[in-house]
Amino acid sequence: MNGRLRILLVDDESQFRDTTRRLLTRKGYHVVTAENGQSALHVLTEVEVDVILLDLKMPVLGGEAVLEIIRNRYPEVPVIIITGHGSMDIAVACMKKGASDFIVKPFEMDQLLIAVERTGEKKKLEEKAKQTQNELIRTLFDFNTEKKRLRTIINCLANGVMVTNRNLEVVLHNPALMRLLGILERMENPFPVTKIITDDSLIETLKKMQGAGFPENEMISQEINAGKTVLRAISAPALGPSKNVFWTVVGNVTVFEDITAFKRLDQMKSDFVNMVAHELRSPLVSVRQLNSVLLEGLAGPLGEKQEEFVSRGTRKIDALLELINDLLDVARIEAGKHVQHQVPTDVGRILKETVALMAPRAKARGIVLACSCRDLKPVQADPKNIEEVFNNLITNAINYSPEGGRVTVTAEVLGEHMQIKVEDTGVGIPAEELPKIFDKFYRVKHPKTRQVTGTGLGLSIVKGVVEAHHGTITVESVPDKGTVFRVLLPLIP
Repeated sequence: MNGRLRILLVDDESQFRDTTRRLLTRKGYHVVTAENGQSALHVLTEVEVDVILLDLKMPVLGGEAVLEIIRNRYPEVPVIIITGHGSMDIAVACMKKGASDFIVKPFEMDQLLIAVERTGEKKKLEEKAKQTQNELIRTLFDFNTEKKRLRTIINCLANGVMVTNRNLEVVLHNPALMRLLGILERMENPFPVTKIITDDSLIETLKKMQGAGFPENEMISQEINAGKTVLRAISAPALGPSKNVFWTVVGNVTVFEDITAFKRLDQMKSDFVNMVAHELRSPLVSVRQLNSVLLEGLAGPLGEKQEEFVSRGTRKIDALLELINDLLDVARIEAGKHVQHQVPTDVGRILKETVALMAPRAKARGIVLACSCRDLKPVQADPKNIEEVFNNLITNAINYSPEGGRVTVTAEVLGEHMQIKVEDTGVGIPAEELPKIFDKFYRVKHPKTRQVTGTGLGLSIVKGVVEAHHGTITVESVPDKGTVFRVLLPLIP
């Protein structure tokens, strides 16, 4: 440690300089000497020193004058005053002018060493503190730079951004948010989120995210209305440090996107599909009725070939009518008009009737179709819609099961819900395709099921109907083992 300190010894007594220099050198210090103040100032222009030992009474330029010059030119270098006079007034005066310490002649060399070591340590601590301060200033500067850059980015976003704290106060927002919400008033953070958000479901979402047990990486997307504008709000927990744990939820971050144009396009698409389906169904029904007249021989006898062609055309018309009916069902579900008349419904009876209707088809394919209903209670539902759900699920189970397979339909009460399970031993569904099977027009591709025809709308309709009844539908599947669909419908309280 001592070897890193360079000392300038300034004294007009040559014997004292030589003795002190040898002592300090043996202790590992680098020592440079000067015989007076003027010489000392010259040395300082050429050599960088860590500590100065300065005698007060010297010819040419005295110690007090040198001290004043050093304090102005080299304020970071500590000065220890060496004086042959024991006056405390002189010592106090020197300390006021910036001296770090003083020693009165004559003194023991241990006193000098202690004073030098103490001053050296003090200088190192000051340098360390200065370095730490500079690092802190640089860190704060970088932090403020990043903060300003982030704020600029957020303010330039077309999407609205809102950050709330645990008290549901808005602590950060951008101009796009106020524009999307149609708010002209300028607001200073923080302010209650209810001042700009009136949608109760979004407020509940923000509260839910701050509750215990909510996954930190989960996001919730929902649609809200702001006047005539439809917004998609994607919310996620905001994390921050805590006393008890390193990271904890300290608020929420919500991004708002204007999807009004997409909703209008979607509505136009639905209206177009609805119109086309209606316009197509009427002539197709008429053509089918004419084919039925021909097949029944009411317009005269048909030859074998003629009857085959007319029957084939009738089957094609039936397939088109099925597609049209599915499209109309999807349009009604999206418009919220598919489920019309909900009444206390005996699900067990509907299941048994559906299974009885499907039994001949299953038998023709060599598939065992079984049904089990135990201690069922009524649910509030539209019987026609519920029958459509079961018809779709059981038909799919039969179509995607190989010859010799088995389809099992069970219904039972689970707490406040009724569970309907349709299980098959068919080809199964790959794990990567499971999230897509309820999408419109999506069909699972499998070499063993190429002969199965369909519109790809059945499961989308099933999901829409179940959710319209405040229920849920889930699926589990193992390729080449089978698939299980589970429907949960709430019981009548």
